[in-house]
Amino acid sequence: MSLRPPGVTPAGRGRAALTFLAVLALLLGGYGLFRADAGLTTRQVTVDGVPLTEVRADHDGTGAVRRPGVVIAHGFAGSARLMRPLADTVARRGAVALLLDFAGHGGNLAGLPGAGSDDTASRVALEHDLAVAVAHLRGRPDVDPTRIVLVGHSMGAGVVTRYAAGHPDIAGTVAISLPDGGDLPDARPERLLLIVGGLEFPAFRDTAEATARRGDGRRVVVVPGVEHISVLFAGRTHREVAAWVGGDGGPAPRPAARLVPAGLLLLGLGLGFVPLAALLTGRRGRRVGPAPVAPAPVVLAVATAATGLGVLLAPVLPTTRLPLAVGGYLAGFLLVTGFLLAAVRHLPLRLSGTGPGPAAPVSAGGSVPTGGRTPLRPVVAALLLTGYAGAAVAVPIHLGLTWALPVGARWWLLPVVTVGCLVFLAGAELLTQGRSWRYTAVGALAVPALGGAAVVGLAPGFVLLVVPLFVVLLGWQAAWAAVLRRAGAPWWAPALVGAVLVAWPVATALPLS
Repeated sequence: MSLRPPGVTPAGRGRAALTFLAVLALLLGGYGLFRADAGLTTRQVTVDGVPLTEVRADHDGTGAVRRPGVVIAHGFAGSARLMRPLADTVARRGAVALLLDFAGHGGNLAGLPGAGSDDTASRVALEHDLAVAVAHLRGRPDVDPTRIVLVGHSMGAGVVTRYAAGHPDIAGTVAISLPDGGDLPDARPERLLLIVGGLEFPAFRDTAEATARRGDGRRVVVVPGVEHISVLFAGRTHREVAAWVGGDGGPAPRPAARLVPAGLLLLGLGLGFVPLAALLTGRRGRRVGPAPVAPAPVVLAVATAATGLGVLLAPVLPTTRLPLAVGGYLAGFLLVTGFLLAAVRHLPLRLSGTGPGPAAPVSAGGSVPTGGRTPLRPVVAALLLTGYAGAAVAVPIHLGLTWALPVGARWWLLPVVTVGCLVFLAGAELLTQGRSWRYTAVGALAVPALGGAAVVGLAPGFVLLVVPLFVVLLGWQAAWAAVLRRAGAPWWAPALVGAVLVAWPVATALPLS
């Protein structure tokens, strides 16, 4: 005798459990982000076109007590939001922190000339923005103008060290992951802390050590177990920066106070997609026999050839002129590769001897959409899930990691990049006939192709910074694509939802050029 309540299926219980876990993660994440601001006051202003964010411990701000001032500068493809944990740490220790978005980054509407090239025009624009931030901070009534400290990461480390070298009134400088110190004059800046992650490329550590040897009052700190981005969230990094800045002492740093809650939001939205997709798309597709599809080696060989041609053709496409550093090359690569994947989808079927006609995309278990629904329902469901995908990736990233909202030119760059992602994912869906593991493998081929192109000079070197993010996004969209197939969604729905999921961080985080 079955103990299962009438009308309750194992799938239904599973969706209910996922819904509960999703809601719990969202509540915990929201509470964590709310608590992250406890005891801090934040003020946002824009000065000479540069968005600035002041962070200080709760006090009246009348100037009765003059505090150290700390300007914190982000790196390439970063933002003020990425550096917010460092601002929280120094503010809780009694300093006034000021974050800025450089030209082309975050909420700054201006483009960065020669973004990623480190040429003269780029340096002039970056130093202008830093000078605006320093002047603004010096003018705050609760800031001691003789105790201004500069902190920078990667590209920002280069900017703050060059600025401090030419402004001896800067009280101290912290360079995290300094890419190059060869153009700094000997012995300037005088009081310089150099921090590097133990897992970064060896060139960063070599640069830090060589720069430290060229002046007195310099110190090198190697933070073990972290790389170029995670060094910003290491407790050792925060303790060293706080000590270098000075101040009144305070609580132990909490570098992950925003990152962990944002991760919970991301988890909750990710889990919530499963029951939401089932609710919107209706009943599951019925089980059918396997559709005609090429052998796996043929599919992978064709996909490898397509990604190779995409890497070679992307540099000569008009997309490289898009005002989005790295994003133009990436959009071109995805467009070319996707068109090739879609165009050759008949070839492997002929090689397999099963006939050239494309079969309806199916899941790994061989399910296809069935009738019983009005044609409008799957379209509406796909559009709603696409909007959900945009919110699922944008909200947690923006609240807990880095800038993720479209502003200025990003409003039209976002749909352009989305089209590139859509073509690539649709081509992969057609070629693999919706077989989930083959679909994932085709997407994975893009990762070594892009990395190799950057190494040999076919793609911008900063593509290597995008590759780890690309891996995460492709894995995420592949999982959601499998969910949609099992829910009986139209074949194009996984590509549409996945395109927004992948394109949003690319179009909103990469620098405007």
